Order: sequence, then structure tokens, then C-alpha cells
Amino acid sequence: MSRPAVAPLGLVIAALLAGCASNPKDVAPSGETFDADDTYSRVLESPPPQACEAAQRALLGQGYVVSRASGEGVEASKNFQLDADTHTQLVVRVTCMQQHDGRALVFVNAVQDRYALKKTSSSASLGVGVLGSVSLPVGSSEDSLVKVASNTVQNQDFYRRFFERVKYYLPTEPDRAAAPPPPEPAAPPDPPSPAQP
Repeated sequence: MSRPAVAPLGLVIAALLAGCASNPKDVAPSGETFDADDTYSRVLESPPPQACEAAQRALLGQGYVVSRASGEGVEASKNFQLDADTHTQLVVRVTCMQQHDGRALVFVNAVQDRYALKKTSSSASLGVGVLGSVSLPVGSSEDSLVKVASNTVQNQDFYRRFFERVKYYLPTEPDRAAAPPPPEPAAPPDPPSPAQP
């Protein structure tokens, strides 16, 4: 007596496992691949405390508000008002780690949050003897900012300019002082996409 159903069952299970492995839900967002690039990090010729102090000075010099600073990391934020109804906040986090040779390996990450102005109206209730309570739209309206988007900045020019400014604030030999880098643009690094019709 033969068992012909065993082989097809094994093939079905293998096909199901292959289908699960290629599920689109398992793909990393925005094509995240952990490629070996240096967009978010640089090795600097200074120990970590000096590198983090230079990062703090670079951020302060561009109008950022520093909320945390130490020899190991810096966190700062900056606000942008592009129009009356849109607000953008950029938060930059810097981490300074020591390499085996004493130099600093500096990582930086910027997150951009967008907020939109939302209007909410409230109505007032008016009591009328025969009719009871009637709700009339004579109340007040309140404006509030609501977060509508959040993304990690991937603009390579933004990070390149940041590291150039950090290098400017590192100690240098007196006879070769670095020229100051150009100022940062007034707009956030990743402008919002144009509205779809």
C-alpha cells in the first residue's frame, strides 16, 4: 500500500513557508538596508568629550535649544514656522563614543516632526422653557497643533554641513585656523512633499 499524499503535503508546507518569507509586511520601511555609508557618523581627531562639546557649540551657533549635554551626548531642538498653519520641530541627537585609538566616533540623528493647526468649535446650550435644551453654534473655537508627520532626516547635505561645523569648533593648531562654514538654511532639511490634487 503506497502513501502518495506525503510528498504533496511536504511541498505545500514548503510553499507556505516560502510565501511567508516573502511577505511584503516583512520588508523594512523606506528600503532600510543598513548599508555601510557614513551619512550619520564620522571619526573625529579628538576625544569624545571635546567632540560632544564641539557638537553642542555647533548646534547653539545655529539657534538650537540644547536640552541635554554631556561628554557622551547632546540633544537639541529647533522650530520652524513655514506658514500660518504649519509648524515643524527638528530634534537632533548626537552620541560621542571612544574608539580604540582614543578618537571620537560621533553619531548624529535628526528627527523632524510636523504639526498642523486644527480648529475645533464648541457649541453652547440654551435652555428654553417649553422646548427644553437647544444647542446653538454660538460657542468659541479653539486652535491646537496636532502632529501630522514624523520622519528621520535622511538629507545627506544636512549631516555633511553639521559635521563641517563640528570640525570648525574642534581645537586646531593656531597657524591653521579653519574658516567658518556657511550658515544653515532657514528651512527644515526635509521640506514637506507637495500636496496631492
